Amino acid sequence: MKLFSYRPLPLLGLAMMGVFPPLLNAGPEPSQGERVVAVDPSYFMSEALIGEITKEKRELSDGSTAMCYVIRTYSKPVEHEMGPWAPKTITDGKEAGGIWLSEGEVYDVDGPFIKNIAEFYNDPAWKLYRDDGSVRITDTLEAFQAAARPDVDPQYNNYVVEGQPEWVAEKVTTYIIPVVPTYHAKPQLLGNANRQGPPPQNEAGAHDHGHGAHTHDHGPPPRAGGGAGQGGIGLAFNGVNFDPPAPVAAILAAHTLAPFDDAGGHINPFEGYHYHAATGETKEIAQEDGHAPMIGYILDGFGLYAYLDEAGNPPEGLDECGGHYDEIRGYHYHAGSPGSNQIIKGFRGVTGSVSVED
Repeated sequence: MKLFSYRPLPLLGLAMMGVFPPLLNAGPEPSQGERVVAVDPSYFMSEALIGEITKEKRELSDGSTAMCYVIRTYSKPVEHEMGPWAPKTITDGKEAGGIWLSEGEVYDVDGPFIKNIAEFYNDPAWKLYRDDGSVRITDTLEAFQAAARPDVDPQYNNYVVEGQPEWVAEKVTTYIIPVVPTYHAKPQLLGNANRQGPPPQNEAGAHDHGHGAHTHDHGPPPRAGGGAGQGGIGLAFNGVNFDPPAPVAAILAAHTLAPFDDAGGHINPFEGYHYHAATGETKEIAQEDGHAPMIGYILDGFGLYAYLDEAGNPPEGLDECGGHYDEIRGYHYHAGSPGSNQIIKGFRGVTGSVSVED
Protein backbone atom coordinates (compact mmCIF):
# COMPACT_ATOMS: atom_id res chain seq x y z
CA MET A 1 0.00 0.00 0.00
CA LYS A 2 1.33 3.42 -0.94
CA LEU A 3 1.84 5.96 1.79
CA PHE A 4 0.58 8.79 -0.40
CA SER A 5 -2.25 9.38 -2.83
CA TYR A 6 -1.78 8.68 -6.51
CA ARG A 7 -3.49 11.12 -8.84
CA PRO A 8 -4.55 9.37 -12.06
CA LEU A 9 -3.18 11.43 -14.92
CA PRO A 10 -5.41 12.47 -17.84
CA LEU A 11 -4.78 10.56 -21.05
CA LEU A 12 -6.54 11.18 -24.35
CA GLY A 13 -9.43 8.93 -25.23
CA LEU A 14 -10.05 6.95 -22.05
CA ALA A 15 -13.72 7.91 -22.37
CA MET A 16 -13.73 5.93 -25.59
CA MET A 17 -12.41 2.79 -23.88
CA GLY A 18 -13.41 -0.33 -25.73
CA VAL A 19 -14.65 1.48 -28.84
CA PHE A 20 -11.48 1.17 -30.91
CA PRO A 21 -9.37 -1.91 -31.62
CA PRO A 22 -6.28 -2.50 -29.47
CA LEU A 23 -2.84 -1.17 -30.32
CA LEU A 24 -1.31 -2.77 -33.39
CA ASN A 25 1.33 -5.36 -32.59
CA ALA A 26 4.84 -4.47 -33.63
CA GLY A 27 5.71 -5.64 -37.10
CA PRO A 28 9.14 -6.48 -38.46
CA GLU A 29 11.91 -3.99 -38.05
CA PRO A 30 11.96 -1.56 -41.00
CA SER A 31 14.47 -2.06 -43.76
CA GLN A 32 15.13 -0.59 -47.19
CA GLY A 33 11.85 -0.27 -49.07
CA GLU A 34 9.51 -0.38 -46.07
CA ARG A 35 7.48 2.58 -44.88
CA VAL A 36 9.40 5.62 -43.65
CA VAL A 37 7.38 8.62 -42.49
CA ALA A 38 8.88 12.08 -42.91
CA VAL A 39 8.51 14.79 -40.27
CA ASP A 40 5.37 16.90 -40.73
CA PRO A 41 6.16 20.48 -39.62
CA SER A 42 2.46 21.44 -39.73
CA TYR A 43 1.91 19.49 -36.51
CA PHE A 44 3.81 22.11 -34.50
CA MET A 45 1.73 24.86 -32.91
CA SER A 46 2.53 28.10 -34.72
CA GLU A 47 1.99 30.19 -31.59
CA ALA A 48 4.77 28.23 -29.87
CA LEU A 49 7.38 28.99 -32.54
CA ILE A 50 9.88 31.80 -32.98
CA GLY A 51 9.55 32.62 -36.65
CA GLU A 52 8.92 30.05 -39.35
CA ILE A 53 10.28 26.51 -39.42
CA THR A 54 13.02 26.44 -42.05
CA LYS A 55 14.61 23.61 -44.03
CA GLU A 56 18.40 23.59 -44.22
CA LYS A 57 21.22 21.14 -44.86
CA ARG A 58 22.80 20.40 -41.47
CA GLU A 59 25.31 18.00 -39.96
CA LEU A 60 23.94 15.05 -37.99
CA SER A 61 25.38 13.16 -35.05
CA ASP A 62 27.27 10.66 -37.23
CA GLY A 63 29.01 13.39 -39.21
CA SER A 64 26.77 13.05 -42.26
CA THR A 65 24.71 15.91 -43.64
CA ALA A 66 21.00 15.90 -44.46
CA MET A 67 18.11 18.23 -45.04
CA CYS A 68 16.78 19.17 -41.62
CA TYR A 69 14.03 21.25 -40.11
CA VAL A 70 15.29 24.08 -37.92
CA ILE A 71 12.77 24.87 -35.19
CA ARG A 72 13.19 27.68 -32.67
CA THR A 73 11.02 28.13 -29.56
CA TYR A 74 11.02 29.67 -26.09
CA SER A 75 10.09 26.21 -24.70
CA LYS A 76 6.88 27.59 -23.19
CA PRO A 77 3.76 25.39 -23.26
CA VAL A 78 0.71 26.82 -24.99
CA GLU A 79 -1.90 24.31 -23.75
CA HIS A 80 -1.24 24.47 -20.01
CA GLU A 81 0.25 26.64 -17.29
CA MET A 82 3.70 25.88 -15.90
CA GLY A 83 3.55 24.73 -12.28
CA PRO A 84 2.69 24.60 -9.50
CA TRP A 85 5.54 22.49 -8.17
CA ALA A 86 5.83 22.80 -4.40
CA PRO A 87 3.23 23.44 -1.70
CA LYS A 88 3.98 26.35 0.58
CA THR A 89 3.10 24.54 3.84
CA ILE A 90 2.80 20.98 5.06
CA THR A 91 -0.98 21.35 5.30
CA ASP A 92 -1.53 22.38 1.65
CA GLY A 93 -3.55 20.07 -0.60
CA LYS A 94 -2.51 18.49 -3.87
CA GLU A 95 -3.71 21.47 -5.91
CA ALA A 96 -0.82 23.49 -4.41
CA GLY A 97 1.92 21.23 -5.72
CA GLY A 98 2.95 19.02 -8.60
CA ILE A 99 4.03 15.39 -8.84
CA TRP A 100 7.01 13.20 -8.04
CA LEU A 101 8.03 9.97 -9.75
CA SER A 102 9.31 7.03 -7.72
CA GLU A 103 9.65 3.34 -8.56
CA GLY A 104 7.35 3.70 -11.55
CA GLU A 105 4.57 5.43 -9.62
CA VAL A 106 3.31 9.02 -9.63
CA TYR A 107 2.78 10.77 -6.28
CA ASP A 108 1.18 14.10 -5.45
CA VAL A 109 3.62 16.57 -3.95
CA ASP A 110 1.19 17.96 -1.40
CA GLY A 111 1.80 19.12 2.16
CA PRO A 112 1.56 15.63 3.70
CA PHE A 113 4.04 14.25 1.13
CA ILE A 114 6.57 16.93 2.13
CA LYS A 115 5.91 16.34 5.82
CA ASN A 116 6.33 12.56 5.57
CA ILE A 117 9.16 12.33 3.06
CA ALA A 118 11.57 10.96 5.69
CA GLU A 119 9.22 8.02 6.11
CA PHE A 120 8.70 7.73 2.35
CA TYR A 121 12.45 7.30 1.77
CA ASN A 122 13.14 5.64 5.14
CA ASP A 123 15.77 8.28 5.87
CA PRO A 124 15.50 10.46 9.00
CA ALA A 125 17.87 13.06 7.51
CA TRP A 126 15.01 14.46 5.43
CA LYS A 127 13.19 17.57 6.60
CA LEU A 128 11.99 19.88 3.83
CA TYR A 129 10.02 22.18 6.12
CA ARG A 130 10.62 24.55 9.00
CA ASP A 131 9.27 24.21 12.52
CA ASP A 132 6.41 26.57 11.66
CA GLY A 133 5.27 24.20 8.89
CA SER A 134 6.45 26.32 5.95
CA VAL A 135 8.23 24.45 3.17
CA ARG A 136 11.83 25.33 2.33
CA ILE A 137 11.71 26.40 -1.34
CA THR A 138 14.33 28.10 -3.51
CA ASP A 139 12.41 31.36 -3.84
CA THR A 140 15.10 33.51 -5.47
CA LEU A 141 17.08 33.04 -8.66
CA GLU A 142 20.32 32.96 -6.68
CA ALA A 143 19.05 30.21 -4.40
CA PHE A 144 17.72 28.26 -7.37
CA GLN A 145 21.05 28.43 -9.21
CA ALA A 146 22.93 27.36 -6.06
CA ALA A 147 20.67 24.35 -5.49
CA ALA A 148 20.06 23.19 -9.07
CA ARG A 149 23.61 22.07 -9.82
CA PRO A 150 25.85 19.04 -9.17
CA ASP A 151 27.72 20.69 -6.30
CA VAL A 152 24.69 21.78 -4.28
CA ASP A 153 25.46 24.62 -1.91
CA PRO A 154 25.16 22.94 1.53
CA GLN A 155 22.85 25.68 2.78
CA TYR A 156 20.22 24.36 0.34
CA ASN A 157 20.26 20.76 1.46
CA ASN A 158 16.74 19.80 2.49
CA TYR A 159 15.17 22.28 0.08
CA VAL A 160 12.60 21.92 -2.66
CA VAL A 161 14.36 23.11 -5.81
CA GLU A 162 11.89 25.19 -7.79
CA GLY A 163 12.53 27.55 -10.68
CA GLN A 164 10.14 30.22 -11.90
CA PRO A 165 9.27 30.76 -15.60
CA GLU A 166 10.21 34.44 -15.50
CA TRP A 167 13.78 33.53 -14.54
CA VAL A 168 14.33 31.75 -17.88
CA ALA A 169 11.83 33.63 -20.07
CA GLU A 170 14.30 34.71 -22.75
CA LYS A 171 16.02 31.40 -23.40
CA VAL A 172 15.74 30.27 -27.02
CA THR A 173 15.86 26.57 -27.87
CA THR A 174 16.86 25.50 -31.39
CA TYR A 175 16.09 21.99 -32.64
CA ILE A 176 17.72 20.42 -35.69
CA ILE A 177 15.68 17.41 -36.87
CA PRO A 178 16.25 15.45 -40.10
CA VAL A 179 13.33 15.76 -42.50
CA VAL A 180 13.44 12.04 -43.26
CA PRO A 181 14.58 9.75 -40.43
CA THR A 182 17.15 7.03 -41.04
CA TYR A 183 16.73 3.76 -39.14
CA HIS A 184 19.80 1.91 -37.83
CA ALA A 185 19.83 -1.64 -36.51
CA LYS A 186 22.35 -0.66 -33.84
CA PRO A 187 20.67 1.73 -31.39
CA GLN A 188 22.23 4.56 -29.39
CA LEU A 189 20.96 3.79 -25.91
CA LEU A 190 20.52 6.39 -23.22
CA GLY A 191 22.78 5.28 -20.42
CA ASN A 192 24.76 7.26 -17.88
CA ALA A 193 22.60 9.85 -16.12
CA ASN A 194 25.51 12.28 -16.45
CA ARG A 195 25.58 12.00 -20.24
CA GLN A 196 22.38 11.19 -22.09
CA GLY A 197 21.20 12.23 -25.49
CA PRO A 198 23.22 13.40 -28.50
CA PRO A 199 25.98 15.93 -27.88
CA PRO A 200 24.47 19.41 -28.23
CA GLN A 201 25.65 21.56 -31.10
CA ASN A 202 26.30 25.26 -30.74
CA GLU A 203 24.45 27.93 -32.63
CA ALA A 204 26.40 31.02 -33.67
CA GLY A 205 27.72 32.96 -30.70
CA ALA A 206 26.85 30.29 -28.14
CA HIS A 207 29.17 28.32 -25.87
CA ASP A 208 28.80 24.66 -24.98
CA HIS A 209 28.95 23.92 -21.26
CA GLY A 210 27.93 20.30 -21.61
CA HIS A 211 24.21 20.94 -21.16
CA GLY A 212 23.42 22.62 -24.43
CA ALA A 213 24.67 25.95 -25.71
CA HIS A 214 24.58 29.11 -23.61
CA THR A 215 25.81 32.59 -24.40
CA HIS A 216 27.06 33.18 -20.83
CA ASP A 217 29.15 30.96 -18.58
CA HIS A 218 27.13 30.27 -15.43
CA GLY A 219 29.51 27.66 -14.02
CA PRO A 220 28.74 23.95 -13.64
CA PRO A 221 25.64 22.60 -15.38
CA PRO A 222 22.42 22.09 -13.43
CA ARG A 223 21.38 18.83 -11.80
CA ALA A 224 17.70 19.35 -11.07
CA GLY A 225 16.40 19.60 -14.60
CA GLY A 226 17.96 16.93 -16.75
CA GLY A 227 21.34 16.46 -15.19
CA ALA A 228 24.87 17.39 -16.08
CA GLY A 229 25.43 17.42 -19.81
CA GLN A 230 22.40 15.43 -20.81
CA GLY A 231 20.87 17.56 -23.55
CA GLY A 232 17.38 17.10 -24.99
CA ILE A 233 15.98 14.12 -26.87
CA GLY A 234 13.06 15.65 -28.78
CA LEU A 235 10.17 18.06 -28.55
CA ALA A 236 6.43 18.21 -28.08
CA PHE A 237 4.21 19.93 -30.64
CA ASN A 238 4.14 22.96 -28.33
CA GLY A 239 7.90 23.39 -28.74
CA VAL A 240 8.82 22.19 -25.24
CA ASN A 241 11.84 19.96 -24.87
CA PHE A 242 11.59 16.29 -23.94
CA ASP A 243 14.54 15.42 -21.71
CA PRO A 244 16.28 12.17 -20.77
CA PRO A 245 15.45 10.74 -17.33
CA ALA A 246 15.77 13.22 -14.49
CA PRO A 247 18.85 12.32 -12.39
CA VAL A 248 16.74 11.37 -9.41
CA ALA A 249 19.56 9.70 -7.47
CA ALA A 250 21.68 12.86 -7.68
CA ILE A 251 18.75 15.04 -6.66
CA LEU A 252 17.94 12.90 -3.64
CA ALA A 253 21.57 12.58 -2.57
CA ALA A 254 21.54 16.17 -1.28
CA HIS A 255 18.12 15.67 0.32
CA THR A 256 16.59 17.97 -2.26
CA LEU A 257 13.42 17.47 -4.27
CA ALA A 258 12.77 18.88 -7.76
CA PRO A 259 9.06 18.23 -8.39
CA PHE A 260 7.39 18.20 -11.80
CA ASP A 261 4.11 19.91 -12.54
CA ASP A 262 1.11 17.86 -13.64
CA ALA A 263 2.34 18.00 -17.25
CA GLY A 264 5.60 16.29 -16.23
CA GLY A 265 7.73 19.42 -16.55
CA HIS A 266 9.98 21.59 -14.45
CA ILE A 267 12.68 24.25 -14.91
CA ASN A 268 16.45 24.34 -14.65
CA PRO A 269 18.64 27.45 -14.86
CA PHE A 270 20.15 26.75 -18.29
CA GLU A 271 17.59 24.80 -20.27
CA GLY A 272 14.42 26.41 -18.99
CA TYR A 273 11.15 24.46 -18.92
CA HIS A 274 11.20 20.85 -20.16
CA TYR A 275 9.40 17.52 -19.76
CA HIS A 276 10.55 14.30 -18.09
CA ALA A 277 7.16 12.60 -18.43
CA ALA A 278 4.28 12.62 -20.92
CA THR A 279 1.03 12.89 -18.96
CA GLY A 280 -1.52 13.85 -21.63
CA GLU A 281 -1.44 17.63 -21.08
CA THR A 282 0.02 18.58 -24.48
CA LYS A 283 -1.26 18.61 -28.05
CA GLU A 284 -2.04 15.16 -29.41
CA ILE A 285 -2.68 13.96 -32.97
CA ALA A 286 -5.38 11.27 -32.79
CA GLN A 287 -4.96 8.16 -34.95
CA GLU A 288 -7.88 6.84 -36.99
CA ASP A 289 -7.17 3.22 -36.08
CA GLY A 290 -7.24 3.79 -32.30
CA HIS A 291 -3.46 3.69 -31.94
CA ALA A 292 -1.99 5.92 -29.22
CA PRO A 293 -1.99 9.59 -30.26
CA MET A 294 1.12 11.27 -31.56
CA ILE A 295 2.65 13.82 -29.17
CA GLY A 296 5.91 14.99 -30.78
CA TYR A 297 9.14 14.09 -32.54
CA ILE A 298 12.43 12.68 -31.33
CA LEU A 299 15.67 14.30 -32.58
CA ASP A 300 16.21 11.55 -35.14
CA GLY A 301 12.93 12.43 -36.88
CA PHE A 302 10.90 9.44 -35.74
CA GLY A 303 7.50 10.20 -34.24
CA LEU A 304 6.73 9.96 -30.53
CA TYR A 305 3.36 8.57 -29.45
CA ALA A 306 1.65 8.42 -26.08
CA TYR A 307 1.88 5.43 -23.77
CA LEU A 308 -1.73 4.22 -23.98
CA ASP A 309 -3.90 3.68 -27.03
CA GLU A 310 -7.53 4.82 -27.30
CA ALA A 311 -8.73 1.68 -25.50
CA GLY A 312 -6.33 2.24 -22.60
CA ASN A 313 -3.86 -0.47 -23.63
CA PRO A 314 -0.07 -0.04 -23.31
CA PRO A 315 2.12 -0.71 -26.36
CA GLU A 316 3.38 -4.20 -27.17
CA GLY A 317 6.56 -5.46 -28.75
CA LEU A 318 8.72 -2.43 -28.05
CA ASP A 319 12.43 -2.70 -28.75
CA GLU A 320 15.26 -1.62 -26.48
CA CYS A 321 14.76 2.02 -27.50
CA GLY A 322 11.06 2.08 -26.68
CA GLY A 323 9.85 1.90 -30.28
CA HIS A 324 8.39 -0.46 -32.86
CA TYR A 325 7.14 -0.56 -36.43
CA ASP A 326 3.77 -0.69 -38.13
CA GLU A 327 2.65 -0.18 -41.72
CA ILE A 328 0.85 3.11 -40.99
CA ARG A 329 3.39 5.03 -38.91
CA GLY A 330 6.60 3.26 -39.87
CA TYR A 331 9.09 3.00 -37.03
CA HIS A 332 8.01 5.16 -34.08
CA TYR A 333 8.46 5.53 -30.33
CA HIS A 334 6.05 5.32 -27.41
CA ALA A 335 6.64 7.49 -24.36
CA GLY A 336 7.19 5.54 -21.16
CA SER A 337 4.45 5.41 -18.54
CA PRO A 338 4.15 8.70 -16.60
CA GLY A 339 5.82 7.24 -13.52
CA SER A 340 8.77 5.74 -15.36
CA ASN A 341 10.90 8.91 -15.65
CA GLN A 342 11.75 7.73 -19.17
CA ILE A 343 10.39 9.25 -22.39
CA ILE A 344 12.43 6.89 -24.58
CA LYS A 345 15.30 4.51 -23.87
CA GLY A 346 17.49 5.22 -26.88
CA PHE A 347 17.70 6.49 -30.46
CA ARG A 348 17.03 4.27 -33.48
CA GLY A 349 18.02 6.91 -35.97
CA VAL A 350 20.76 9.39 -36.69
CA THR A 351 20.02 12.42 -34.55
CA GLY A 352 20.11 16.12 -35.15
CA SER A 353 20.74 18.38 -32.17
CA VAL A 354 19.26 20.76 -29.63
CA SER A 355 20.87 23.92 -28.26
CA VAL A 356 19.81 26.59 -25.79
CA GLU A 357 20.84 30.25 -25.92
CA ASP A 358 20.24 33.02 -23.40
